[in-house]
Amino acid sequence: MALNRSLTAPLIDKNPITLHVLGICSALAITNSLMSSLVMSVALTIVLIFSNMAISLVRHHLPSSVRLIVQITIIASAVTVIDQFLKAYMPDAARTLSVYVALIVTNCIVLGRAEACAMSNDVKTSILDALGNGFGYSLVLIVVATIRELLGAGTLLGYQLFELAQNGGWFQENQLFLLAPSAFFIIGFLIWLIRTFKTEQNEQPDFRPMALPTGEKRP
Repeated sequence: MALNRSLTAPLIDKNPITLHVLGICSALAITNSLMSSLVMSVALTIVLIFSNMAISLVRHHLPSSVRLIVQITIIASAVTVIDQFLKAYMPDAARTLSVYVALIVTNCIVLGRAEACAMSNDVKTSILDALGNGFGYSLVLIVVATIRELLGAGTLLGYQLFELAQNGGWFQENQLFLLAPSAFFIIGFLIWLIRTFKTEQNEQPDFRPMALPTGEKRP
């Protein structure tokens, strides 16, 4: 049961983007295209799986003084392999994603799961946790990219679904959805929607007004 929760909880209940607000940079930058979002999702999920697995295997041999250095080295190695693979076999995707694949090294989701899960759990749990968080991240990216590409350009995966007005159709392109701020608002709407139904995710206010004693008047 606990293993199943490691896989399913990050989809909605503990989603790294909508709950912890991690990995926002790539979610804002590359979700104007569904294809780019899919490639980024696969890349980050593979890095998560490899880094969690490797760190879980060596966790008992890591002195605390070099723990973070080793974790970052493992993550950077996985990212470098993915980056070179994309440049060799998917050059168009590599050009579109630009530096954002390399910036997976700095993605808080990857290092956060290495520190929070892989350092204290066995390999199986760590891999399931990586898959769950990768799928949770991917789910948000796919939803945001689908909305942005469809309403922005009338396409999905490069295929024209809505006939453009300049070609005699009814759809008028909306460049606003292709700009990064639109992703910010869509993610904000997703967070509001989830927390409307998952009220336990709502954060407690930092400040509560002090109640006055009964009968005392406010000055």
